[in-house]
Amino acid sequence: MFKYLLVAVISYLFGSIPWALVIGKVFYHKDIRQYGSGNLGASNAGRVLGKPAAIAVTVLDALKAVISMAIASLISKDTNLIAFAGVACCIGHCFPVFAQFKGGKAVATTYGYFLGLVIFVNHNFFWGFLFPAIAFFVILYLTRIVSVSSMAAVGLEVLASFLIIKNPLPVSLCLLVIWAFIVYRHRSNIERIKNGTESRVKWMGPLPGEKK
Repeated sequence: MFKYLLVAVISYLFGSIPWALVIGKVFYHKDIRQYGSGNLGASNAGRVLGKPAAIAVTVLDALKAVISMAIASLISKDTNLIAFAGVACCIGHCFPVFAQFKGGKAVATTYGYFLGLVIFVNHNFFWGFLFPAIAFFVILYLTRIVSVSSMAAVGLEVLASFLIIKNPLPVSLCLLVIWAFIVYRHRSNIERIKNGTESRVKWMGPLPGEKK
């Protein structure tokens, strides 16, 4: 129990580092919480600060999960504990103690979690990491909606965890919890999708079949 408590605190604190806020203030002199969606995630960082900032935030947010899981693996080789570390990190990202508990939606951090599972748990790089990454970009190409791609790709990875990778049950359940959490964090996006007002990415051009 002590190990789980220790890992929960460490991973939550790592997850709480608001890289979008740090990069915005240090390099752009902007608090991105005051622009765009106000979200401390890579999508809003890209919207407000530009593509280089979005890439940096994505990588750093993903690394939070990998580092948290690496620390957990040093404390114990228990795969359940390592998986738990990733969940605690994602919670910290969404509710960061260093940013008034108002964070991002944990998509980039979840992909870091996928990578952490590949490194420390299942060692299945294709199904554990490449598959959800490919699924994300395929769905994004078909819909041009980041929120749809994020929720759907993570959901597909949950199915892969249960049916193909066959991770230990607690690990797959952790993934299911993270997917449910991501869907919950996207509830405003879901409302906009229902209303047909959700924004679409422009850099991919028009939807397949649409006229330019």
